Amino acid sequence: MQAKQRNIVGGSEWAVEASRLTKQFGDEIAVNELSFQVPKGTIFGFIGPSGSGKTTTIRLLTGIYSPTEGKVVVLGSPPNKFSPFMRGKIGYMPQLFVLYPDLSVWENLNFSASLYGQALFGRKKQLKSVLEFVELYPHRNKLVRNISGGMQRRLSLASTLVHRPELIFLDEPTGGIDPVLRRKIWDHFRELREHGRTLFVTTQYVGEAAYCDYVGVMANGRLLIVATPEELRRRAFGGDVIDLQTGEDISWNHIAQLQKLPFVRGRISLLPGRTYRLTVDNASTALPELIQWGQERNINVESTKEYIPPFDDVFVALVQNLGDENGSQGEKE
Repeated sequence: MQAKQRNIVGGSEWAVEASRLTKQFGDEIAVNELSFQVPKGTIFGFIGPSGSGKTTTIRLLTGIYSPTEGKVVVLGSPPNKFSPFMRGKIGYMPQLFVLYPDLSVWENLNFSASLYGQALFGRKKQLKSVLEFVELYPHRNKLVRNISGGMQRRLSLASTLVHRPELIFLDEPTGGIDPVLRRKIWDHFRELREHGRTLFVTTQYVGEAAYCDYVGVMANGRLLIVATPEELRRRAFGGDVIDLQTGEDISWNHIAQLQKLPFVRGRISLLPGRTYRLTVDNASTALPELIQWGQERNINVESTKEYIPPFDDVFVALVQNLGDENGSQGEKE
C-alpha cells in the first residue's frame, strides 16, 4: 500500500504498524492476525458490522488491551510503553459515553483539556471553537445528563479534539448523529487531514468509506482487505461498472455478442428502461468502444455512463467474494 505524498513528521511514514495482531478472550478470538499500516496524514477507515472486531482493534492500538499475539507500533512506540508526552499526541473517542453527567457541557470539555495539560492561556477560545464545530456552544451550560444521546456523542468528539492531537482514534464517531451534521463532521475530518493529522475511524455506516483515503474491511475478526475506496469498488465487482441504455430492446444474439467483447467481464444484467449493466476492465476506454459497437449494428445507444455502486453494495460483494476465496483456500489446505 503506497502512502499519499504528504509531509512526513518523525522517523517513519507510518502512524500505525500492526503485524499479525491477535486478541483472544478465553476461547473466543476477537481479532485474528491483523496486519496493516496507516500512513501519516491520512484518514484510515475501518468498516464492518457490529461484533466484527473494530472496537477491540482500536483498544489494542491505544494500549487499553495488550495483544495475545503479534505486535503493534503507534507513532514509533508500542502502546504499552507510551510516555505521558506520547499519549498527549493521541486522541481517542470511545464508542460508549464516558464523561460526567452531573457536569455541564463546558465543564466536561474544560476538564478534558486540563487532563491533557492544555495551558489556561487560550483555552477558552479553543473550547469555544470546538463546541461551535460540534454545534454545542449554545448548550454549553446544560448538564450533560439533560442533553440527548446524540449531543453527548458530539461532546465526546469535542473532548477528543480539544488538545489538537496528532493521531486521532474515533470509534463510531457519527453514531446517532443526523446526516447533515455527519457530513459536516467528515468535512472537518478531511480538514484535519490536510493539516497533517492522522485519523483512524471505525464505522458501521459503510457509505462513509467514500470519505477515507484507505479502508480496511473487517468481518468475523479478520481483516479482509485494505485498499482505497476506488480499489474496493473494482475488487468487489471485478472492474468498472457501466450502464448502457438503448432506444429499443436488443436481441439475445446482440447481448451474447456484447458478452464476448474482450473488455467485458462477467454477466450482463438487464435493468428497467432498456438499460444493460455490465462490468468492464476500464470505463474510460470501454465507453467509446461500446458506442462504436452499437453504431456498427445499427443499435440506438441513447446513453453510456459509468455506474458508481454504493458502498453498502460494495461491502456485501467484498465480504461474499473474499469469504468464498478464504473458504476455497481452506478446502485446499
